[in-house]
Amino acid sequence: MLVEGCKHELEITVPVEEVDRETERVISDLQKKVRLPGFRPGKAPVSLIRTRFAGQVRQEVLESVIPKALTRRFEEDHLNVVGRPNITDLHYDQGEPLRFKAEFEVVPEIELNDEYRGIAATYREPVVTDADVEERLQNIRESRAEYVNIDPRPVEDGDYAVVSLQSLSGLAEPVKQDEMIIHVGDSETLPAFNEALIGMSPGDEKEVEVAYPEDFGQRKLAGRKVRFHMALKVLRRKELPEVNDEFARDVGDYQNLEELKQAVRNGLFREREQAAQNETKEQIMEKLVDLYQFAAPQAYVDRQIESDLEQQLRQLAGAGVDPRKLNLDWDKLKEARKDKAEREVKASLLLDRISQREAINATQDEVDREVQRIARQEREPVAAVRKKLQDSGALGRLALAIRNDKTMSFLFEHARKEAPVEAAQPSAEQSGSEG
Repeated sequence: MLVEGCKHELEITVPVEEVDRETERVISDLQKKVRLPGFRPGKAPVSLIRTRFAGQVRQEVLESVIPKALTRRFEEDHLNVVGRPNITDLHYDQGEPLRFKAEFEVVPEIELNDEYRGIAATYREPVVTDADVEERLQNIRESRAEYVNIDPRPVEDGDYAVVSLQSLSGLAEPVKQDEMIIHVGDSETLPAFNEALIGMSPGDEKEVEVAYPEDFGQRKLAGRKVRFHMALKVLRRKELPEVNDEFARDVGDYQNLEELKQAVRNGLFREREQAAQNETKEQIMEKLVDLYQFAAPQAYVDRQIESDLEQQLRQLAGAGVDPRKLNLDWDKLKEARKDKAEREVKASLLLDRISQREAINATQDEVDREVQRIARQEREPVAAVRKKLQDSGALGRLALAIRNDKTMSFLFEHARKEAPVEAAQPSAEQSGSEG
């Protein structure tokens, strides 16, 4: 019986004959195992076992009969049950049928029409300009810069100062760094360091007080005022390689600079194409969830909320924050994520249903290639990685992720892609008249 949304309730009766058979089996097993004073093993009377171990017999009979009865009924009614049923109104008396109610959730039946094909979504065609290529080449050039020691002299803007730092106050745990490179005068360098270093020469030492901004990347320094002892060890200048054919051959398997530029252009195009496609796919999923109205099982929603919170906690821990010290209101956090989690669950169920209808699955070759990629990334033998994934259950999740990606690509291919409407730029005449 459907109660509400995905919630179902069944009233189930197990015939007395089935209950009696299971009771006799449980008692027989106990008779073989238990040891009672005055009786050889396995020879204690059944009546004594039934009386002495009545509670245990009852528990074992229920733990055996109820799951079997539920499974049988679920199969008969073709119910795809989510989570563990809640058993209520249990009636279990000797010589009578076993009766109980089961409350549970089921995976919703999603009635698909063909509207998931041809969903309208904006798609921005990727464009790569010559300036983009030059900027990426400059980034590659910067990554291959060499820092060369220069003769001792007072520090000037643009120098790269190699210093040692040791905190004197402002931190619960002292910080010490023997060699840190500071680009003097750079916009990314904190002003206190720039001011302190200008005019210093290698071998000089001084104290400097640094006020770190609230949004500083290292949490233990963010928002703190720290006094350091700083010693200037050496000055360096940055030397960049020339961008020519030799540079191209040094970067990779390229014959000349033009070949490298084409590879950079192709790489940028793929990056932007992937980003544009991902943006459009997100639009498609949002519209799909709005298009098909059905209830999401609360068990799935709760699981999604827990997964989201676990991910957030891992991010906090990775940033050096102990979540236990934040006095988080878990009920409020869960409530705040409820709507988002419900939409994520619905999106997942829709992808599953569409993949079934379109017969989209991960092939063995696709799974094998992904396992090989993981093995290369982790520098482990393929067989060892496969076994690890199998043992942890991650291999099935890997196949599911591949299937979902293929289903999203199918939806993207069949979508009605429209160019985004750009904000109108005022003409020169309009700008002048407004002034």
